Amino acid sequence: MTESMSSTAKQRSMLSPILATGLLAGFLDGLAASVQYFIKTGKGPAPVFRFIASGVFGKDAFAGGNIMIIWGVVFHFIIAALFTIFFFLVYPKIKMFSKNRIVTGIFLGIFTWLVMNLTVLPLSNTPPLTKTFSGVMTGVIILVLAIGMPVSFVAHQYYKHKIHLKSNS
Repeated sequence: MTESMSSTAKQRSMLSPILATGLLAGFLDGLAASVQYFIKTGKGPAPVFRFIASGVFGKDAFAGGNIMIIWGVVFHFIIAALFTIFFFLVYPKIKMFSKNRIVTGIFLGIFTWLVMNLTVLPLSNTPPLTKTFSGVMTGVIILVLAIGMPVSFVAHQYYKHKIHLKSNS
């Protein structure tokens, strides 16, 4: 098999677990954010996804119809998929990730919160959020449980299975 063919096969073999894990992480994070918002306000998830859409559309996202909710959902899943892709790509390069899935999941959740809250949101068109200690902790815990843990565990299984297959070849 040529090197380009094996590279294409490798990319294809990674695509399915990355997409599935990104969908899982996006679903869990969206569900957690919606439940948290409902507990705080008694309102449904629409404002959560309008807020996400406002990252691109600004204030128009809050006045727009259902299309803005749809855009928010799409952007939300794209973001979850990007963090998943990033983690799958760096996982084999950082050996300590394979040592403890739980610590790695906590690290990924905190990393996700930091990137989103210190880089993505400030550079986007979203309205500024007031950060409280309890709000930050809730956000971090949600990202650890909804993104960090599932992505860490699936990546670990993927690479463990891949190493097992290589050793049996």
